[in-house]
Amino acid sequence: MTELREAVLVDGVRTANARAHPAKGWFRGLRPDELLSAVYSGLFERNPQVQPDQVEAVFCGTANQTGMQNDIARFGWLASGLPVNVATNGINQQCPSGMAAVEHACRAIMCGEGDVYIASGVEDMQNVPMGMGMDFAPRLADYWNPADLPMGANSEKMSEVLGIARADQEAVAYHSHLRAKAARDAGKFDSEIVPVKGLDEEGNEMVVDKDQWIREEPSLEQMAGMKPAFKPDGVVTAATASPLTTGACATLFMCREKADELGCSYYVRYGGGVMSGYDPTMMGLSAARACARLLERKGLTVDDIDVFEAHEAFGVVTLAILRDLGIDENAPFEKANLWGGALALGHPLGESGCRLVITLANVMKIDLPDARRGIAMMCGGFGNGNASLWEKV
Repeated sequence: MTELREAVLVDGVRTANARAHPAKGWFRGLRPDELLSAVYSGLFERNPQVQPDQVEAVFCGTANQTGMQNDIARFGWLASGLPVNVATNGINQQCPSGMAAVEHACRAIMCGEGDVYIASGVEDMQNVPMGMGMDFAPRLADYWNPADLPMGANSEKMSEVLGIARADQEAVAYHSHLRAKAARDAGKFDSEIVPVKGLDEEGNEMVVDKDQWIREEPSLEQMAGMKPAFKPDGVVTAATASPLTTGACATLFMCREKADELGCSYYVRYGGGVMSGYDPTMMGLSAARACARLLERKGLTVDDIDVFEAHEAFGVVTLAILRDLGIDENAPFEKANLWGGALALGHPLGESGCRLVITLANVMKIDLPDARRGIAMMCGGFGNGNASLWEKV
C-alpha cells in the first residue's frame, strides 16, 4: 500500500464578516462570487510562486446552494477570471460545509490525486436567506417532530434537555465579544483578513478589514433583559444566537514535497478528520460526537489537545460541546475559542468551518507557539457534525 502523503496548510485568508442587512451590511453592494474573488486574489497575491493553473481543484462549501449561490463553486472561480482547467466542486454539509471542503482537499492530497488544492467557503445571508428554496421531505415527520428541526427550536430543546442555563449561555456571548475585540485590537486577525471595498451605513465607500458584529462594550445586564427569540418562555435570545452574516474564506493546501519545491512556508498539517451524524433535533452535540470519534481513532484524549475551536452557532451549542467532551464547563474557556467565536464574529454558514481552521492555525502560531495539536469542530443543521485535527509541523 502506498504511504499517505502529508497535506500542509500553506495559507488561509478570509474577508471580514459583515452583517447580512440590506441597509447596514458593509457588503450589501457585493455578491458572494465577488467575495470569493477577493479571497482567491488574496491567496495568489500572498503566494506569487503558486500559479492558478497549478491548482488541481477547488472545493467550496456553501450551505444554501440556490439563487446567487447556485453552483457558486464553479461560478465564483470562473467569474474571478481564473483558469477553466481547474476543477471545482461545491460542498454542502450545512454549517460544516467549509470544513468538509478543507477535509476533501486534504484527503485528495494525502491519496496522491493532486499536489495543490484550494478549499473555500462562502455564504451571503442577505442575498440568499437561510433556508431559501428549501422543501422539507414530508416523511421526516414520520421520525422527527418538524417543529424541533429549525435551529432556534433546536437550541431551545438542547437548553431544556441538557439543563443549560440562560446565564451560562450569556456568559459565552459576553466573553466571545471580549475576546474577539481584544484579538481585533491587538491585530491578531490582520494576517487572515483581506481588505475588501464595501459601504458604510451611510452608503459611503469604505475598506472593510474588520469584523462588523463585534460589540465594543458587551453587557451581561443588557443581555439578561432581552426577550427570548424563538419561544415565549425560552432562554435563547438574539445575544446568544449567532447573527446573520456575509463572508468568504479560502485556504491553500499542498503536499509537503510540493510546498518545499515551490518554497512555500507552512506551520500545520492535516492530522485527520471525522464527519458524524446525530439527532437532528439536538444538532449541537453532533460536533462533540465527531470530535470524540476523532480522538478515539487517533488514540488521543482531550488532554493531548492544546487548543480547540468550537463552533458558536448558539451559546448553548458551545457549552453542550465542551461539557460533553469534558473540555470546559463555563466561559471564559481555558482551551477553546481564545479569539472569540461566531457569537461575536458572525456565522456565514458555509464559510465558518473553513474560517475555524484558519483561525485555529493562527492561534497556534501567534498565541501558542508551543502547541502541538489543535482541533476545530462544527455542528450543523439537521445533525451533521465535523471535527478536524491540526498538528504543528
